Amino acid sequence: MNMYYKIILLVGVLVATGCAVSKNPLRQQVKLLQEGIIKDDTSYVYALPYEEGKTFRVLQGYFTGFTHRERAALDFNMKRGTKITAARDGVVVRAKEDGTLGGLNKKYRSHGNNIVIQHADNSRAGYWHLQHNGALVNVGDSVKKGQVIAISGKTGFAFVPHLHFLVWTSKDGQWQQVATRFQTSKGIKYLRGWKKYRHSPSE
Repeated sequence: MNMYYKIILLVGVLVATGCAVSKNPLRQQVKLLQEGIIKDDTSYVYALPYEEGKTFRVLQGYFTGFTHRERAALDFNMKRGTKITAARDGVVVRAKEDGTLGGLNKKYRSHGNNIVIQHADNSRAGYWHLQHNGALVNVGDSVKKGQVIAISGKTGFAFVPHLHFLVWTSKDGQWQQVATRFQTSKGIKYLRGWKKYRHSPSE
């Protein structure tokens, strides 16, 4: 099955599962932020996690159907071998790149290669489904926003090659996922599923 038909099938699955969304109160908050009904001028503005001048589509947004029902996460549609960049300065606290398997079955979840970066405010960002041997940084490395840190792939629980990105923070000893806003070529935005976003060279 070629990539075009895989994506069309994925869209069908997302539509079919669209009513089965999370009841997490953060989902409603994200929706209001996306629509500009409430404003957030305090949270960090992340860079898109790919190179300047590149444009990618968000396959799944925050708390959508399919695999993000309970996740404040984003899936960027990326071919294998795409360079992934750090969305924010930080220190690498996890780097897994020995996984070789991937597919739409939860049995592959443990094979998902990933990098986790801790930021100055103790929040963390995760970059998942990396290519085998696709981590270009090691645990303990300091990285800068925009630095190439990994190569995209399709390891772990993944239907098509893509980058799964999420941020979480620790409050009272409990880790909680949070929605993030990004600098795009059209301004600062909370990203939406199935939209394309360009990393502007002018940022």
